[in-house]
Amino acid sequence: MEATILKNTYDVQAGEFQTAGDASASIKRKLKQIGIGTTVLRRVAVASYEAELNLIIHSLGGQLTLEMTPSSIVLISADVGPGIADVSKAMQEGYSTASEEARDLGFGAGMGLPNMKRNADGFSIESELGKGTTIQMRFDLKDA
Repeated sequence: MEATILKNTYDVQAGEFQTAGDASASIKRKLKQIGIGTTVLRRVAVASYEAELNLIIHSLGGQLTLEMTPSSIVLISADVGPGIADVSKAMQEGYSTASEEARDLGFGAGMGLPNMKRNADGFSIESELGKGTTIQMRFDLKDA
């Protein structure tokens, strides 16, 4: 197993729309500072923003964790919340359970999970009703 050379965890609060994007912007800045290539940087930025919004919109709060090894970047989104009743349905573009408040603010279009999976080289999701959801995304640094 490769050594972790960078690890940062960001707390994300449920319903905090005014801070939406803060954690993902911090992740992007950190990776840019250490010289991650633009292709990987863009993919991580999109996926981390979508994960952060899902934590704000759908959970009771959680954490977004960035881990980097010499060969990959891993993003882990872990929340406490209702869980996802039907993961396969939630993975369909356009499917959303976002609240009216989230939709009124322009969020909740049902593209979060599909965008995360599309941008990652590896993607897994585990969800348990009444407990929460954990999403792990891997981004290979071959293009960095």
